[in-house]
Amino acid sequence: MVFESQTQVLNISKKIWVAFFPVMLVSLIGYGQDNYEIQVYGSDLVPVNNTMFELHSNYTAIGSTIVNDGVRPTQGAVHETVEITHGFTPWLEVGFYYFSSYNPHYGYDWVGDHIRPRISIPESMNWPVGLSLSAEFGYQRQAYSSDEYTLEIRPIIDKKIGKWYFSLNPVLDDAFKGTDAGKGSEFSPDFKFSYDVTKEIAFGLEYYGSWGPVTGFFPYQQQQHQVFPAIDLNLSPEWEFNFGVGKGFTSSTDGLIFKMILGRRLDGNSGHKMKNP
Repeated sequence: MVFESQTQVLNISKKIWVAFFPVMLVSLIGYGQDNYEIQVYGSDLVPVNNTMFELHSNYTAIGSTIVNDGVRPTQGAVHETVEITHGFTPWLEVGFYYFSSYNPHYGYDWVGDHIRPRISIPESMNWPVGLSLSAEFGYQRQAYSSDEYTLEIRPIIDKKIGKWYFSLNPVLDDAFKGTDAGKGSEFSPDFKFSYDVTKEIAFGLEYYGSWGPVTGFFPYQQQQHQVFPAIDLNLSPEWEFNFGVGKGFTSSTDGLIFKMILGRRLDGNSGHKMKNP
């Protein structure tokens, strides 16, 4: 299905917001904070001279309720992350993040900023799987994270097989200042698989984990394990939409999270229009 005008896409996006907003509002009223950008990455980059604007909206319906090591509780907050990513070459993009949080008890706060360069094997090389690597460095305030300066190394391996899609992100996290500084890399694997029900709709599962230092994983209840049934809508090559509801499986994991990603890609090539794939 191809949408012939931007107005049609905007109208559909409005209907999506109307459909899902009541669900997320319920979670906001009852609860709501951790997790800012909940996403399993694919290997493809933003095209050259294009810029992607994304809004990550996350609501923790069941989370922590006490201050721990100076970090505010996750229950009762709303996380909004603005992500802006620009494609510089067929193998390089750079993303910038602005993290914010709203909690009825603390009000609205700026949380921190990250920058993320990412390289990828160009599709023109026809590798059997998609491969890319990102390095995300940033700062977050102590009221929202026990680690102030962090680095995330994210290898990305993905593959499309017919209507099935698979992506694995075996992430390594390091802290340079904070509680975990000097403790070595932590293994935080993410995984996704989905199935194209139609050309426009894909259903799948996303997994997010944090297992502990690579030199020795934490006991199970100290690890983090979340699974999100999720839906992706492919309404237009210019738009991105993802919605999921996540359940945590350990005492160290937020118990219930609602997440939504809404993205819009702008073509910076003068005189060129975005084409459907």
